[in-house]
Amino acid sequence: MYISDIVTTVPDDVKERVPLEQEVYKVFTKLGIPFWRVDNEPASSMEECSDIGKVLGAPVRKDVFLCNQKKTSFFLLVMPEEKAFDTASFSKKLGVSHMSFASPEHMWEHLGTKPGSASVVGLLNDKDDYVQLIIDKEVAEQEWFVCNTGINTTHLKFKTRDLLKKFLPYTHHRPRIVDL
Repeated sequence: MYISDIVTTVPDDVKERVPLEQEVYKVFTKLGIPFWRVDNEPASSMEECSDIGKVLGAPVRKDVFLCNQKKTSFFLLVMPEEKAFDTASFSKKLGVSHMSFASPEHMWEHLGTKPGSASVVGLLNDKDDYVQLIIDKEVAEQEWFVCNTGINTTHLKFKTRDLLKKFLPYTHHRPRIVDL
């Protein structure tokens, strides 16, 4: 799998990239969030993301987009890559019955991403705050955060505190920190 060298700048071809990725760079610049970036072949599995994390020196986080049975409540779960996800226990922990994976259409509608590219940066598209952000405690306590830019061909590493103290307040999302 091709993974570029690490760079700390906005891509030269930023205007040719997907709108969400363009917005990510604008917001990070506006908020003064430094980042380390790699471009890569499409990463369609957590194994491939693990290789990207090794290059960046921090693990890529697993993002899971879920909804309740009526498809009226949506959740973005951010968790460690190696942690197994159990829908039933997660539903019970949140007090939401019959939780399932949200459809690609709902993911596109609320996050502006496609399956395999769910990312916390997609909250920039959630202007009406439909999506509840759930972050595993282990992730929230780590120094570094790595995610894609809304497309699985670019990944960013930045400080978790910048996610929690700068980026999420900018998007008007308050994360719920849970111990999974």
